[in-house]
Amino acid sequence: MIQRKYSAIVFDLGNVLLPFDYKFMIDKLDKIKPGLGKYFFDTYFADYDFHRNYESGKISEEKFIERMLEILNHTIDTETFSKFFSEIFEENKEVTALLPELKRKYKLFLLSNTNSIHEKYGWNKCEFLNHFDSLIVSHKIGAVKPEEKIYRAVEKESGFPSEEHIFIDDVEEYVNAAKSLGWDGIQFKSNDYFFDELKKRNII
Repeated sequence: MIQRKYSAIVFDLGNVLLPFDYKFMIDKLDKIKPGLGKYFFDTYFADYDFHRNYESGKISEEKFIERMLEILNHTIDTETFSKFFSEIFEENKEVTALLPELKRKYKLFLLSNTNSIHEKYGWNKCEFLNHFDSLIVSHKIGAVKPEEKIYRAVEKESGFPSEEHIFIDDVEEYVNAAKSLGWDGIQFKSNDYFFDELKKRNII
């Protein structure tokens, strides 16, 4: 592999630093009414554009919650929904433990398709976020991966040329979008695979 200069390491959040599983929410909803969890997610993801528009900030948190409570037939209130919807994350401590080492040599950026509820109730108090120079999140930028605008927002924040960025994401499409702009990229498949790819590039 040709050695290139890296100045900015850009991490996705979900399923890289924070694996998530909506099963946690499904189980909680099923305790309220059997089958409610599956019904909710079948209905929710059937209209993926609504989900996407919320992540990109085109739909307000209030409008989103209103629609979600309608799907749930108002069996829970706003606060309970927000907690159920967000208590789905578990820290990948093997990867987050690497952040202080990387921080000594590189600028670190978070680039995530996420939403205001997950941020407030799910991940914003994670201590590993303190290692990042900046958090670039879709609902504040007004764009989602793989749209060019959100990657350019990282470049504007970092001040580095495109080719000095490397992006780690579990979604191949999002990695390829970064590569099309001149970045390097690693699709996150497992911790071991990720560490091997960093070693190939002499990053660790």
